[in-house]
Amino acid sequence: MKQYLFTILFTGAVTLSLAWAVWQLSMRFKLYPGIRERDVHKTPTPRLGGIAMFIGIMGALLVSKANEYFGTFWADPPKEVIAIAAATTLIVIVGVADDLWDLDWMIKLGAQFLAAGIIAGYGELQIYSLPIGGLTVGSSWVSFTLTVFAIVVVMNAVNFIDGLDGLVAGVTLIANGVFFVYSYLLLREFATSNFSLATFLAAALVGACLGFLPLNWSPAKLFMGDAGALMIGLLMATSAVAITGALDPGVLDPEDIGRSQLLGAFIPILLPVVVVMLPLLDFGLAVIRRIRAGKSPFSPDRKHLHHRMLDMGHSDRDAVLIFYAWTAIMGLAVLLMFLAERAGLSYMIGVAFAVVGGAACLTITFLPSRRPRRRAPEASDGIMTPVEELP
Repeated sequence: MKQYLFTILFTGAVTLSLAWAVWQLSMRFKLYPGIRERDVHKTPTPRLGGIAMFIGIMGALLVSKANEYFGTFWADPPKEVIAIAAATTLIVIVGVADDLWDLDWMIKLGAQFLAAGIIAGYGELQIYSLPIGGLTVGSSWVSFTLTVFAIVVVMNAVNFIDGLDGLVAGVTLIANGVFFVYSYLLLREFATSNFSLATFLAAALVGACLGFLPLNWSPAKLFMGDAGALMIGLLMATSAVAITGALDPGVLDPEDIGRSQLLGAFIPILLPVVVVMLPLLDFGLAVIRRIRAGKSPFSPDRKHLHHRMLDMGHSDRDAVLIFYAWTAIMGLAVLLMFLAERAGLSYMIGVAFAVVGGAACLTITFLPSRRPRRRAPEASDGIMTPVEELP
């Protein structure tokens, strides 16, 4: 555990230091875009924070090479590590270019498929099996295709919710914190290179988000941009595939994992999906909404879940905290099911936590802020902005 705690602290310290430097340089050389129609913020803000997060994570990866504890995934040749580093570098370069010049969505999507292909092809981190009754993927091409699409979907899902100060950084921090605990427990039981790599990636993401959040909290001085959001989605999906896709269904015997065969079979799939549930939900709704309107699934709009919460009357910070609560409740509920089963208790403890926590989150979500608000007169850019009621 000490090795992973060091990874978190190291990544966090590097990210925080570089994020401050990136912010200072961006403001000095005016490296920030104008306000877009769909933006919530009203002050031009740099979007290059992803660079600091990238260097922090890559720095932690390089440092891990000198640590014998992480030797399992640095075995010669370290194909998975090389693939992850190459794919991450590619997606960050394209993301930075988009943050500066707003690239066409087809270019970004092509880069996402290429990055996912590097991980699934060269690194061979693929979904080989689904731990449900011993189900395996029968074809290498099916495995490759399924992996690539899964990674691309998660990348876009994370990127789609990047619309409020501190939203992606906080949600990712919570989600990867839960996933880190889960993967670390599995690593102690089944010590494999994939499990070690997945746990390391989760720790590095936690550290990067911890280091970035101080400058991204409302009012944000710096945004992570597409470079940061796409990188987070890429690494989260990769860590999930490293565990779920390569997990031998045979190890999920109820006698080893827990009394409930159904729970033991679905936990490895359920937890990675649950920790990105809100981004996936927002992504799915956006794609359906845009296709029904005859638009590209990747055309931007101002109808994401966080936009709807603002329209309901929540402040920016309230909306972000509600997203945090939903992420924590869903992730912790599944983790509690897993921990309860391991302790010989009923997994209904986790279910009860989900019901009570979900009910509380629903109440808060649909109970807008009591602060009186009205719609401001329509601005020149056509955006209706909530403002406080004047006395």
